[in-house]
Amino acid sequence: MKRLPTREEIDAKYKWQLEDIYATDELWESDFKKLKAMLPDIQKYKGKIDSAQAVYDVLKLKDDISMIAEKLFTYARMRRDENNDNTVYQALADRAMAMIAEVQSELSFVVPELLSKPTEVLYKYIEEKEELKLYKRYIDELIRQKDHILSAEEERLLAMAGEVTEAPDTIFTMINDADIRFPVIKDETGEDIELTKGRYIQLLKSHDRRVRKDAYEALYDTYGKLKNTLATTYSYSVKKDIFYARVRKYNSSLEASLDDDNVPVSVYDGLIDAVNSNLGLLHRYMSLRKKILKLDQLAMYDVYVPLVKDVKKEIPYEEATNIVKNGLTPLGSEYIGLLEKGFNSKWIDVFENQGKTSGAYSWGCYGVHPYVLLNYQGALDDVFTLAHEMGHALHTYYSNSSQPYIYANYRIFVAEVASTLNEALLIHYLLEKTSDKNEKLYLINHYLEEFRGTVFRQTMFAEFEKIVHEKAESGIPLTPDLLCSIYKDLNARYFGPDVITDDRIALEWARIPHFYRSFYVYKYATSFSAAIAISQHILQEGKPAVDRYIEFLKSGSTDYPIELLKKAGVDMTTPQPVHDALKVFGELVDKMEQIEI
Repeated sequence: MKRLPTREEIDAKYKWQLEDIYATDELWESDFKKLKAMLPDIQKYKGKIDSAQAVYDVLKLKDDISMIAEKLFTYARMRRDENNDNTVYQALADRAMAMIAEVQSELSFVVPELLSKPTEVLYKYIEEKEELKLYKRYIDELIRQKDHILSAEEERLLAMAGEVTEAPDTIFTMINDADIRFPVIKDETGEDIELTKGRYIQLLKSHDRRVRKDAYEALYDTYGKLKNTLATTYSYSVKKDIFYARVRKYNSSLEASLDDDNVPVSVYDGLIDAVNSNLGLLHRYMSLRKKILKLDQLAMYDVYVPLVKDVKKEIPYEEATNIVKNGLTPLGSEYIGLLEKGFNSKWIDVFENQGKTSGAYSWGCYGVHPYVLLNYQGALDDVFTLAHEMGHALHTYYSNSSQPYIYANYRIFVAEVASTLNEALLIHYLLEKTSDKNEKLYLINHYLEEFRGTVFRQTMFAEFEKIVHEKAESGIPLTPDLLCSIYKDLNARYFGPDVITDDRIALEWARIPHFYRSFYVYKYATSFSAAIAISQHILQEGKPAVDRYIEFLKSGSTDYPIELLKKAGVDMTTPQPVHDALKVFGELVDKMEQIEI
Protein backbone atom coordinates (compact mmCIF):
# COMPACT_ATOMS: atom_id res chain seq x y z
CA MET A 1 0.00 0.00 0.00
CA LYS A 2 1.21 3.54 -0.81
CA ARG A 3 1.32 5.04 2.67
CA LEU A 4 2.36 8.57 3.57
CA PRO A 5 5.93 8.91 4.86
CA THR A 6 6.55 10.13 8.39
CA ARG A 7 8.20 13.51 8.91
CA GLU A 8 11.49 11.82 9.74
CA GLU A 9 11.46 9.91 6.44
CA ILE A 10 11.47 13.10 4.34
CA ASP A 11 14.91 14.13 3.04
CA ALA A 12 16.15 17.23 4.90
CA LYS A 13 16.78 19.13 1.67
CA TYR A 14 13.02 19.20 1.05
CA LYS A 15 12.19 20.63 4.48
CA TRP A 16 12.03 24.29 5.39
CA GLN A 17 14.56 25.64 7.88
CA LEU A 18 12.56 27.13 10.74
CA GLU A 19 15.84 27.48 12.63
CA ASP A 20 16.15 30.81 10.78
CA ILE A 21 13.36 32.04 13.08
CA TYR A 22 14.59 30.30 16.25
CA ALA A 23 17.67 28.10 16.13
CA THR A 24 16.31 26.10 19.07
CA ASP A 25 13.11 25.75 21.07
CA GLU A 26 15.09 27.11 24.02
CA LEU A 27 15.54 30.44 22.20
CA TRP A 28 11.79 30.48 21.62
CA GLU A 29 11.32 30.00 25.38
CA SER A 30 13.74 32.86 26.03
CA ASP A 31 11.76 35.24 23.82
CA PHE A 32 8.54 34.04 25.43
CA LYS A 33 9.90 35.06 28.84
CA LYS A 34 11.23 38.35 27.45
CA LEU A 35 7.83 39.22 26.03
CA LYS A 36 6.11 38.35 29.29
CA ALA A 37 8.45 40.75 31.06
CA MET A 38 7.74 43.54 28.56
CA LEU A 39 3.98 43.54 29.06
CA PRO A 40 3.98 45.47 32.37
CA ASP A 41 5.99 48.24 30.64
CA ILE A 42 3.12 49.07 28.29
CA GLN A 43 0.73 49.42 31.21
CA LYS A 44 2.83 52.31 32.55
CA TYR A 45 1.40 54.44 29.75
CA LYS A 46 -2.21 53.79 30.69
CA GLY A 47 -3.90 57.13 31.30
CA LYS A 48 -0.67 58.98 30.48
CA ILE A 49 -0.65 59.23 26.67
CA ASP A 50 -0.74 63.01 26.86
CA SER A 51 2.22 64.29 24.84
CA ALA A 52 3.90 63.79 21.46
CA GLN A 53 6.73 61.90 23.19
CA ALA A 54 4.32 59.62 25.06
CA VAL A 55 2.39 58.84 21.85
CA TYR A 56 5.60 57.93 20.05
CA ASP A 57 6.95 55.85 22.94
CA VAL A 58 3.78 53.84 23.40
CA LEU A 59 3.39 53.14 19.67
CA LYS A 60 7.04 52.13 19.36
CA LEU A 61 6.74 49.76 22.36
CA LYS A 62 3.48 48.40 20.95
CA ASP A 63 5.30 47.55 17.70
CA ASP A 64 8.21 45.92 19.55
CA ILE A 65 5.83 43.75 21.59
CA SER A 66 3.75 42.81 18.54
CA MET A 67 6.83 41.84 16.54
CA ILE A 68 8.02 39.38 19.18
CA ALA A 69 4.51 37.98 19.68
CA GLU A 70 4.12 37.36 15.95
CA LYS A 71 7.53 35.71 15.77
CA LEU A 72 6.65 33.37 18.64
CA PHE A 73 3.29 32.49 17.12
CA THR A 74 4.62 31.98 13.59
CA TYR A 75 7.35 29.59 14.71
CA ALA A 76 5.06 27.57 16.98
CA ARG A 77 2.26 27.21 14.42
CA MET A 78 4.63 26.32 11.59
CA ARG A 79 6.31 23.69 13.75
CA ARG A 80 2.86 22.28 14.50
CA ASP A 81 2.01 22.35 10.79
CA GLU A 82 4.94 20.01 10.11
CA ASN A 83 3.02 17.32 12.01
CA ASN A 84 -0.25 18.17 13.74
CA ASP A 85 0.04 14.96 15.78
CA ASN A 86 3.18 16.28 17.51
CA THR A 87 2.03 17.09 21.06
CA VAL A 88 5.15 19.16 21.82
CA TYR A 89 4.26 21.69 19.14
CA GLN A 90 0.55 21.45 19.81
CA ALA A 91 1.43 22.73 23.28
CA LEU A 92 3.80 25.40 21.95
CA ALA A 93 1.17 26.63 19.51
CA ASP A 94 -1.44 26.74 22.29
CA ARG A 95 0.91 28.78 24.49
CA ALA A 96 1.68 31.14 21.61
CA MET A 97 -2.04 31.61 20.93
CA ALA A 98 -2.65 32.32 24.61
CA MET A 99 0.22 34.81 24.58
CA ILE A 100 -1.25 36.57 21.53
CA ALA A 101 -4.55 36.93 23.42
CA GLU A 102 -2.72 38.27 26.47
CA VAL A 103 -0.74 40.74 24.37
CA GLN A 104 -3.91 41.97 22.67
CA SER A 105 -5.50 42.40 26.06
CA GLU A 106 -2.53 44.35 27.44
CA LEU A 107 -2.36 46.58 24.35
CA SER A 108 -6.11 47.08 24.10
CA PHE A 109 -6.14 50.43 25.93
CA VAL A 110 -3.79 52.16 23.48
CA VAL A 111 -6.17 52.79 20.56
CA PRO A 112 -9.19 53.92 22.65
CA GLU A 113 -6.95 56.24 24.66
CA LEU A 114 -5.47 57.76 21.51
CA LEU A 115 -8.96 58.25 20.08
CA SER A 116 -10.16 59.92 23.26
CA LYS A 117 -8.01 62.88 22.21
CA PRO A 118 -9.49 65.41 19.79
CA THR A 119 -8.32 64.78 16.24
CA GLU A 120 -6.59 68.16 16.05
CA VAL A 121 -4.53 67.33 19.16
CA LEU A 122 -3.28 64.09 17.61
CA TYR A 123 -2.23 65.93 14.45
CA LYS A 124 -0.55 68.63 16.57
CA TYR A 125 1.53 65.89 18.28
CA ILE A 126 2.60 64.59 14.84
CA GLU A 127 3.79 68.08 13.84
CA GLU A 128 5.69 68.48 17.10
CA LYS A 129 7.75 65.29 16.90
CA GLU A 130 9.56 64.28 13.70
CA GLU A 131 9.74 60.56 14.60
CA LEU A 132 5.97 60.48 15.11
CA LYS A 133 5.39 61.27 11.43
CA LEU A 134 6.05 57.56 10.80
CA TYR A 135 2.71 56.83 12.49
CA LYS A 136 0.62 59.43 10.64
CA ARG A 137 -1.04 56.93 8.30
CA TYR A 138 -1.69 54.58 11.23
CA ILE A 139 -3.39 57.41 13.13
CA ASP A 140 -5.35 58.43 10.01
CA GLU A 141 -6.72 54.88 9.84
CA LEU A 142 -7.71 54.88 13.51
CA ILE A 143 -9.62 58.11 13.01
CA ARG A 144 -11.39 56.67 9.92
CA GLN A 145 -12.59 53.69 11.97
CA LYS A 146 -13.25 55.69 15.14
CA ASP A 147 -16.98 54.92 15.23
CA HIS A 148 -16.22 51.19 15.48
CA ILE A 149 -13.59 51.33 18.22
CA LEU A 150 -14.89 50.85 21.76
CA SER A 151 -13.80 52.12 25.15
CA ALA A 152 -10.51 50.93 26.61
CA GLU A 153 -12.24 48.52 29.00
CA GLU A 154 -14.52 47.12 26.30
CA GLU A 155 -11.56 46.65 23.94
CA ARG A 156 -9.71 44.85 26.72
CA LEU A 157 -12.62 42.46 27.25
CA LEU A 158 -12.81 41.74 23.50
CA ALA A 159 -9.08 41.08 23.39
CA MET A 160 -9.31 38.73 26.37
CA ALA A 161 -12.02 36.79 24.53
CA GLY A 162 -9.75 36.35 21.50
CA GLU A 163 -8.42 32.93 22.44
CA VAL A 164 -11.93 31.60 23.05
CA THR A 165 -13.38 33.02 19.83
CA GLU A 166 -10.64 31.29 17.85
CA ALA A 167 -12.01 27.94 19.08
CA PRO A 168 -14.09 27.05 15.96
CA ASP A 169 -11.08 27.49 13.65
CA THR A 170 -8.78 25.54 16.00
CA ILE A 171 -11.30 22.71 16.44
CA PHE A 172 -11.87 22.48 12.69
CA THR A 173 -8.10 22.34 12.08
CA MET A 174 -7.70 19.50 14.57
CA ILE A 175 -10.58 17.55 13.01
CA ASN A 176 -9.49 18.25 9.45
CA ASP A 177 -5.71 17.89 9.75
CA ALA A 178 -5.08 15.64 12.74
CA ASP A 179 -8.06 13.39 13.49
CA ILE A 180 -9.83 12.69 10.22
CA ARG A 181 -8.87 9.49 8.42
CA PHE A 182 -10.07 8.45 4.98
CA PRO A 183 -10.51 4.91 3.65
CA VAL A 184 -8.12 2.95 1.48
CA ILE A 185 -9.23 2.73 -2.15
CA LYS A 186 -7.84 1.01 -5.25
CA ASP A 187 -5.79 3.04 -7.74
CA GLU A 188 -5.75 2.52 -11.52
CA THR A 189 -3.54 -0.56 -11.16
CA GLY A 190 -5.70 -2.11 -8.45
CA GLU A 191 -3.16 -1.32 -5.75
CA ASP A 192 -4.35 -0.13 -2.33
CA ILE A 193 -3.84 3.60 -1.75
CA GLU A 194 -4.74 5.54 1.37
CA LEU A 195 -6.95 8.51 0.46
CA THR A 196 -5.64 11.81 1.87
CA LYS A 197 -6.67 15.41 1.24
CA GLY A 198 -3.37 15.91 -0.56
CA ARG A 199 -4.03 12.99 -2.89
CA TYR A 200 -7.74 13.67 -3.40
CA ILE A 201 -7.54 16.12 -6.30
CA GLN A 202 -4.89 14.00 -7.99
CA LEU A 203 -7.23 11.01 -7.81
CA LEU A 204 -10.06 13.14 -9.24
CA LYS A 205 -7.78 13.80 -12.21
CA SER A 206 -7.46 10.08 -12.92
CA HIS A 207 -8.62 9.06 -16.39
CA ASP A 208 -10.14 5.96 -14.74
CA ARG A 209 -13.68 7.02 -13.83
CA ARG A 210 -13.97 4.26 -11.24
CA VAL A 211 -10.98 5.73 -9.33
CA ARG A 212 -12.52 9.22 -9.47
CA LYS A 213 -15.87 7.95 -8.21
CA ASP A 214 -14.32 5.90 -5.39
CA ALA A 215 -12.19 8.84 -4.20
CA TYR A 216 -15.14 11.25 -4.34
CA GLU A 217 -17.50 8.97 -2.45
CA ALA A 218 -14.87 7.99 0.13
CA LEU A 219 -14.02 11.63 0.89
CA TYR A 220 -17.56 12.93 1.24
CA ASP A 221 -18.88 9.87 3.05
CA THR A 222 -16.13 10.47 5.64
CA TYR A 223 -17.11 14.13 6.06
CA GLY A 224 -20.76 13.09 6.09
CA LYS A 225 -20.19 11.06 9.26
CA LEU A 226 -19.01 14.29 10.94
CA LYS A 227 -21.58 16.67 9.47
CA ASN A 228 -23.28 17.52 12.78
CA THR A 229 -19.97 18.31 14.49
CA LEU A 230 -18.72 20.30 11.49
CA ALA A 231 -21.99 22.22 11.11
CA THR A 232 -21.90 23.16 14.79
CA THR A 233 -18.26 24.19 14.55
CA TYR A 234 -18.92 26.36 11.48
CA SER A 235 -22.10 27.79 12.98
CA TYR A 236 -20.14 29.09 15.97
CA SER A 237 -17.55 30.61 13.67
CA VAL A 238 -20.36 32.54 11.98
CA LYS A 239 -21.79 33.53 15.39
CA LYS A 240 -18.35 34.89 16.29
CA ASP A 241 -18.37 37.08 13.15
CA ILE A 242 -21.83 38.40 13.95
CA PHE A 243 -20.89 39.08 17.57
CA TYR A 244 -17.86 41.18 16.59
CA ALA A 245 -19.80 43.05 13.88
CA ARG A 246 -22.62 43.98 16.25
CA VAL A 247 -20.34 44.93 19.10
CA ARG A 248 -18.43 47.24 16.75
CA LYS A 249 -21.65 48.76 15.38
CA TYR A 250 -21.51 47.54 11.81
CA ASN A 251 -24.65 46.85 9.79
CA SER A 252 -23.51 43.32 8.97
CA SER A 253 -20.60 40.93 9.42
CA LEU A 254 -19.81 41.41 5.71
CA GLU A 255 -19.49 45.17 6.13
CA ALA A 256 -17.33 44.66 9.24
CA SER A 257 -15.00 42.32 7.40
CA LEU A 258 -14.56 44.59 4.35
CA ASP A 259 -14.08 47.78 6.36
CA ASP A 260 -10.64 46.73 7.51
CA ASP A 261 -9.50 47.08 3.88
CA ASN A 262 -11.75 50.13 3.34
CA VAL A 263 -13.51 48.15 0.59
CA PRO A 264 -17.19 49.00 0.04
CA VAL A 265 -19.77 46.19 0.12
CA SER A 266 -20.60 47.14 -3.48
CA VAL A 267 -17.27 45.59 -4.60
CA TYR A 268 -18.25 42.23 -3.04
CA ASP A 269 -21.76 42.36 -4.47
CA GLY A 270 -20.42 43.55 -7.82
CA LEU A 271 -18.16 40.51 -8.06
CA ILE A 272 -21.05 38.11 -7.38
CA ASP A 273 -23.28 39.92 -9.92
CA ALA A 274 -20.54 39.99 -12.59
CA VAL A 275 -19.81 36.27 -12.21
CA ASN A 276 -23.50 35.33 -12.14
CA SER A 277 -24.06 37.26 -15.35
CA ASN A 278 -21.31 35.18 -16.98
CA LEU A 279 -22.36 31.73 -15.72
CA GLY A 280 -23.35 30.82 -19.27
CA LEU A 281 -19.62 30.65 -20.06
CA LEU A 282 -19.08 28.08 -17.31
CA HIS A 283 -22.10 26.10 -18.52
CA ARG A 284 -20.60 26.10 -22.05
CA TYR A 285 -17.32 24.80 -20.65
CA MET A 286 -19.14 22.04 -18.74
CA SER A 287 -21.05 21.08 -21.91
CA LEU A 288 -17.75 20.89 -23.82
CA ARG A 289 -16.25 18.80 -21.02
CA LYS A 290 -19.19 16.37 -21.20
CA LYS A 291 -18.80 16.08 -24.97
CA ILE A 292 -15.04 15.50 -24.89
CA LEU A 293 -15.29 12.92 -22.10
CA LYS A 294 -18.10 11.21 -24.06
CA LEU A 295 -20.45 11.13 -21.05
CA ASP A 296 -24.24 11.42 -20.99
CA GLN A 297 -23.97 13.64 -17.93
CA LEU A 298 -21.13 14.89 -15.79
CA ALA A 299 -20.86 13.88 -12.14
CA MET A 300 -19.01 16.22 -9.78
CA TYR A 301 -16.11 13.75 -9.81
CA ASP A 302 -15.76 14.37 -13.58
CA VAL A 303 -15.08 18.10 -13.42
CA TYR A 304 -11.39 17.90 -12.51
CA VAL A 305 -10.09 15.24 -14.90
CA PRO A 306 -7.96 16.85 -17.65
CA LEU A 307 -9.68 16.77 -21.01
CA VAL A 308 -6.38 15.87 -22.60
CA LYS A 309 -4.19 13.17 -21.12
CA ASP A 310 -1.23 14.69 -19.33
CA VAL A 311 1.66 14.89 -21.79
CA LYS A 312 4.01 14.39 -18.86
CA LYS A 313 2.76 12.31 -15.98
CA GLU A 314 5.08 13.48 -13.24
CA ILE A 315 7.21 16.62 -12.89
CA PRO A 316 10.06 16.22 -10.38
CA TYR A 317 10.28 19.08 -7.89
CA GLU A 318 13.69 20.26 -9.18
CA GLU A 319 12.28 20.51 -12.69
CA ALA A 320 9.28 22.44 -11.32
CA THR A 321 11.59 25.11 -9.87
CA ASN A 322 13.25 25.57 -13.28
CA ILE A 323 9.91 25.81 -15.07
CA VAL A 324 8.72 28.48 -12.61
CA LYS A 325 11.98 30.42 -12.93
CA ASN A 326 11.78 30.44 -16.74
CA GLY A 327 8.10 31.39 -16.71
CA LEU A 328 8.70 34.40 -14.49
CA THR A 329 11.63 35.79 -16.51
CA PRO A 330 9.53 38.83 -17.67
CA LEU A 331 9.66 40.08 -14.05
CA GLY A 332 13.38 40.86 -14.42
CA SER A 333 16.71 39.67 -13.06
CA GLU A 334 16.24 41.04 -9.54
CA TYR A 335 12.97 39.12 -9.07
CA ILE A 336 14.49 35.93 -10.52
CA GLY A 337 17.51 36.27 -8.21
CA LEU A 338 15.21 36.45 -5.17
CA LEU A 339 13.24 33.48 -6.49
CA GLU A 340 16.43 31.41 -6.73
CA LYS A 341 17.37 32.50 -3.23
CA GLY A 342 14.06 31.11 -1.96
CA PHE A 343 14.54 27.83 -3.82
CA ASN A 344 18.11 27.37 -2.60
CA SER A 345 17.85 28.61 1.01
CA LYS A 346 15.30 26.19 2.48
CA TRP A 347 12.35 28.54 2.49
CA ILE A 348 10.10 25.71 1.24
CA ASP A 349 8.65 22.58 2.89
CA VAL A 350 7.99 20.46 -0.18
CA PHE A 351 6.37 17.06 0.35
CA GLU A 352 3.34 15.66 2.19
CA ASN A 353 3.98 13.64 5.35
CA GLN A 354 1.82 12.08 8.05
CA GLY A 355 0.09 14.76 10.12
CA LYS A 356 1.27 17.67 7.97
CA THR A 357 -1.18 20.52 7.43
CA SER A 358 -2.91 20.12 4.09
CA GLY A 359 -2.89 22.51 1.15
CA ALA A 360 -0.29 25.20 0.63
CA TYR A 361 0.54 28.61 2.05
CA SER A 362 3.20 31.28 2.37
CA TRP A 363 3.85 32.75 5.80
CA GLY A 364 6.54 34.26 7.95
CA CYS A 365 7.35 37.01 10.40
CA TYR A 366 8.99 40.41 10.07
CA GLY A 367 12.77 40.31 10.16
CA VAL A 368 13.04 36.75 8.78
CA HIS A 369 12.62 35.61 5.17
CA PRO A 370 9.19 34.20 4.23
CA TYR A 371 8.38 30.49 4.10
CA VAL A 372 6.24 28.28 1.85
CA LEU A 373 4.39 25.10 2.84
CA LEU A 374 3.59 22.72 -0.04
CA ASN A 375 2.26 19.20 -0.37
CA TYR A 376 3.95 18.62 -3.73
CA GLN A 377 2.60 15.65 -5.73
CA GLY A 378 4.39 16.14 -9.07
CA ALA A 379 1.44 17.27 -11.21
CA LEU A 380 1.25 20.42 -13.33
CA ASP A 381 -1.11 21.89 -10.73
CA ASP A 382 1.68 21.57 -8.17
CA VAL A 383 4.03 23.55 -10.41
CA PHE A 384 1.44 26.32 -10.54
CA THR A 385 1.01 26.10 -6.76
CA LEU A 386 4.77 26.59 -6.37
CA ALA A 387 4.63 29.69 -8.62
CA HIS A 388 1.56 30.92 -6.70
CA GLU A 389 3.06 30.58 -3.23
CA MET A 390 6.40 32.05 -4.29
CA GLY A 391 4.42 35.04 -5.54
CA HIS A 392 3.18 35.52 -1.98
CA ALA A 393 6.64 34.92 -0.58
CA LEU A 394 8.37 37.50 -2.76
CA HIS A 395 5.57 40.01 -2.14
CA THR A 396 6.32 39.56 1.56
CA TYR A 397 10.07 39.78 0.98
CA TYR A 398 9.78 43.04 -0.99
CA SER A 399 7.31 44.55 1.46
CA ASN A 400 9.29 43.61 4.58
CA SER A 401 12.52 44.87 3.02
CA SER A 402 11.00 48.20 1.98
CA GLN A 403 8.62 49.12 4.81
CA PRO A 404 8.84 49.59 8.57
CA TYR A 405 7.08 46.93 10.61
CA ILE A 406 3.88 48.92 11.02
CA TYR A 407 3.29 49.13 7.23
CA ALA A 408 4.96 45.92 6.04
CA ASN A 409 1.92 43.68 6.39
CA TYR A 410 0.03 44.15 3.11
CA ARG A 411 -3.70 43.58 3.01
CA ILE A 412 -5.23 40.28 1.92
CA PHE A 413 -7.20 42.13 -0.78
CA VAL A 414 -3.95 42.71 -2.70
CA ALA A 415 -2.16 39.58 -1.44
CA GLU A 416 -3.54 37.30 -4.13
CA VAL A 417 -2.45 39.58 -6.97
CA ALA A 418 1.23 38.62 -6.71
CA SER A 419 0.44 34.91 -6.57
CA THR A 420 -2.06 34.78 -9.43
CA LEU A 421 0.06 37.09 -11.60
CA ASN A 422 2.84 34.51 -11.36
CA GLU A 423 0.43 31.85 -12.57
CA ALA A 424 -0.72 34.06 -15.48
CA LEU A 425 2.89 34.59 -16.60
CA LEU A 426 3.68 30.90 -16.22
CA ILE A 427 0.75 29.76 -18.35
CA HIS A 428 1.68 32.34 -21.02
CA TYR A 429 5.26 30.99 -21.07
CA LEU A 430 4.15 27.37 -21.32
CA LEU A 431 1.62 28.09 -24.09
CA GLU A 432 4.22 30.08 -26.07
CA LYS A 433 6.85 27.39 -25.65
CA THR A 434 4.90 24.44 -27.03
CA SER A 435 3.92 23.62 -30.59
CA ASP A 436 2.48 20.24 -29.64
CA LYS A 437 -1.31 20.21 -30.12
CA ASN A 438 -1.98 17.92 -27.17
CA GLU A 439 0.23 19.93 -24.83
CA LYS A 440 -1.41 23.18 -25.94
CA LEU A 441 -4.85 21.67 -25.34
CA TYR A 442 -3.73 20.42 -21.95
CA LEU A 443 -2.49 23.90 -20.98
CA ILE A 444 -5.64 25.64 -22.24
CA ASN A 445 -7.66 23.15 -20.20
CA HIS A 446 -5.45 23.88 -17.19
CA TYR A 447 -5.93 27.64 -17.59
CA LEU A 448 -9.70 27.16 -17.89
CA GLU A 449 -9.52 25.20 -14.64
CA GLU A 450 -7.60 28.06 -13.02
CA PHE A 451 -10.42 30.41 -14.00
CA ARG A 452 -13.06 27.96 -12.86
CA GLY A 453 -11.34 27.32 -9.56
CA THR A 454 -10.37 30.91 -8.80
CA VAL A 455 -13.10 33.11 -10.27
CA PHE A 456 -16.20 30.90 -10.46
CA ARG A 457 -15.55 28.58 -7.50
CA GLN A 458 -14.31 31.24 -5.08
CA THR A 459 -17.21 33.52 -6.00
CA MET A 460 -19.60 30.62 -5.33
CA PHE A 461 -17.91 30.25 -1.94
CA ALA A 462 -18.27 34.01 -1.39
CA GLU A 463 -21.96 33.86 -2.23
CA PHE A 464 -22.39 30.90 0.13
CA GLU A 465 -20.76 32.86 2.97
CA LYS A 466 -22.96 35.88 2.31
CA ILE A 467 -26.18 33.81 2.31
CA VAL A 468 -25.15 31.86 5.44
CA HIS A 469 -24.22 34.97 7.43
CA GLU A 470 -27.43 36.74 6.38
CA LYS A 471 -29.49 33.73 7.51
CA ALA A 472 -27.68 33.62 10.88
CA GLU A 473 -28.02 37.39 11.30
CA SER A 474 -31.78 37.04 10.88
CA GLY A 475 -31.87 34.36 13.60
CA ILE A 476 -32.11 31.22 11.45
CA PRO A 477 -30.14 28.27 12.94
CA LEU A 478 -27.38 26.89 10.71
CA THR A 479 -28.29 23.20 10.75
CA PRO A 480 -26.44 20.65 8.59
CA ASP A 481 -29.54 20.33 6.39
CA LEU A 482 -29.74 24.08 5.81
CA LEU A 483 -26.04 24.41 5.01
CA CYS A 484 -26.25 21.45 2.60
CA SER A 485 -29.38 22.86 0.96
CA ILE A 486 -27.82 26.30 0.39
CA TYR A 487 -24.64 24.76 -0.98
CA LYS A 488 -26.43 22.28 -3.22
CA ASP A 489 -28.59 25.01 -4.79
CA LEU A 490 -25.55 27.21 -5.48
CA ASN A 491 -23.60 24.30 -6.95
CA ALA A 492 -26.47 23.49 -9.32
CA ARG A 493 -26.78 27.13 -10.45
CA TYR A 494 -23.05 27.62 -11.02
CA PHE A 495 -22.32 24.33 -12.79
CA GLY A 496 -25.48 24.25 -14.88
CA PRO A 497 -27.70 21.54 -16.38
CA ASP A 498 -24.94 19.24 -17.65
CA VAL A 499 -23.59 18.47 -14.14
CA ILE A 500 -25.29 16.28 -11.53
CA THR A 501 -25.44 18.06 -8.18
CA ASP A 502 -25.78 15.20 -5.69
CA ASP A 503 -26.09 14.98 -1.91
CA ARG A 504 -22.37 14.38 -1.50
CA ILE A 505 -21.25 17.67 -3.10
CA ALA A 506 -23.82 19.39 -0.88
CA LEU A 507 -21.36 18.60 1.95
CA GLU A 508 -18.42 20.44 0.38
CA TRP A 509 -18.84 23.41 2.76
CA ALA A 510 -17.78 21.05 5.58
CA ARG A 511 -14.20 20.72 4.32
CA ILE A 512 -13.29 24.31 3.32
CA PRO A 513 -10.77 25.81 5.81
CA HIS A 514 -11.15 29.30 4.32
CA PHE A 515 -14.71 29.53 5.63
CA TYR A 516 -13.16 30.03 9.07
CA ARG A 517 -11.62 33.27 7.75
CA SER A 518 -14.92 34.76 6.74
CA PHE A 519 -15.31 36.83 3.57
CA TYR A 520 -11.75 36.05 2.56
CA VAL A 521 -12.22 33.96 -0.58
CA TYR A 522 -13.77 36.72 -2.72
CA LYS A 523 -10.31 38.29 -2.77
CA TYR A 524 -9.03 35.36 -4.82
CA ALA A 525 -11.49 36.24 -7.59
CA THR A 526 -10.88 40.00 -7.52
CA SER A 527 -7.11 39.46 -7.31
CA PHE A 528 -7.19 37.00 -10.20
CA SER A 529 -8.93 39.59 -12.33
CA ALA A 530 -6.42 42.29 -11.35
CA ALA A 531 -3.50 39.92 -11.92
CA ILE A 532 -4.60 39.13 -15.47
CA ALA A 533 -4.72 42.87 -16.25
CA ILE A 534 -1.26 43.58 -14.74
CA SER A 535 0.29 40.51 -16.41
CA GLN A 536 -0.96 41.80 -19.77
CA HIS A 537 0.66 45.17 -19.05
CA ILE A 538 3.97 43.45 -18.22
CA LEU A 539 3.94 41.31 -21.37
CA GLN A 540 3.01 44.26 -23.59
CA GLU A 541 5.01 47.13 -22.03
CA GLY A 542 7.98 45.35 -20.48
CA LYS A 543 10.16 47.27 -18.02
CA PRO A 544 7.85 50.26 -17.27
CA ALA A 545 5.06 47.88 -16.23
CA VAL A 546 7.51 45.69 -14.29
CA ASP A 547 8.81 48.77 -12.43
CA ARG A 548 5.23 49.80 -11.51
CA TYR A 549 4.54 46.26 -10.34
CA ILE A 550 7.69 45.97 -8.20
CA GLU A 551 6.79 49.29 -6.57
CA PHE A 552 3.37 47.82 -5.85
CA LEU A 553 5.05 44.80 -4.21
CA LYS A 554 7.15 47.12 -2.06
CA SER A 555 4.19 49.20 -0.91
CA GLY A 556 2.97 47.05 1.97
CA SER A 557 -0.04 48.77 3.52
CA THR A 558 1.09 52.34 2.82
CA ASP A 559 -2.25 53.01 1.09
CA TYR A 560 -5.66 51.38 0.80
CA PRO A 561 -5.63 48.20 -1.32
CA ILE A 562 -7.87 49.63 -4.04
CA GLU A 563 -5.62 52.71 -4.30
CA LEU A 564 -2.46 50.58 -4.55
CA LEU A 565 -4.04 48.60 -7.39
CA LYS A 566 -4.99 51.82 -9.19
CA LYS A 567 -1.31 52.82 -9.07
CA ALA A 568 -0.47 49.42 -10.58
CA GLY A 569 -2.99 50.14 -13.36
CA VAL A 570 -6.25 48.41 -12.30
CA ASP A 571 -9.47 49.89 -10.88
CA MET A 572 -11.34 47.30 -8.80
CA THR A 573 -14.12 49.69 -7.73
CA THR A 574 -15.83 48.69 -10.99
CA PRO A 575 -16.71 45.12 -12.05
CA GLN A 576 -15.00 45.73 -15.42
CA PRO A 577 -11.78 43.81 -14.57
CA VAL A 578 -13.95 40.79 -13.64
CA HIS A 579 -15.88 41.00 -16.92
CA ASP A 580 -12.59 41.40 -18.81
CA ALA A 581 -11.10 38.34 -17.11
CA LEU A 582 -14.18 36.25 -17.90
CA LYS A 583 -13.99 37.44 -21.51
CA VAL A 584 -10.56 35.76 -21.63
CA PHE A 585 -12.18 32.62 -20.18
CA GLY A 586 -14.77 32.70 -22.99
CA GLU A 587 -12.03 33.09 -25.60
CA LEU A 588 -10.23 30.04 -24.17
CA VAL A 589 -13.45 28.00 -24.41
CA ASP A 590 -13.73 29.16 -28.05
CA LYS A 591 -10.17 27.98 -28.73
CA MET A 592 -10.80 24.61 -27.18
CA GLU A 593 -14.02 24.15 -29.15
CA GLN A 594 -12.15 24.91 -32.39
CA ILE A 595 -9.37 22.35 -31.82
CA GLU A 596 -10.19 18.79 -32.69
CA ILE A 597 -9.38 16.41 -29.87
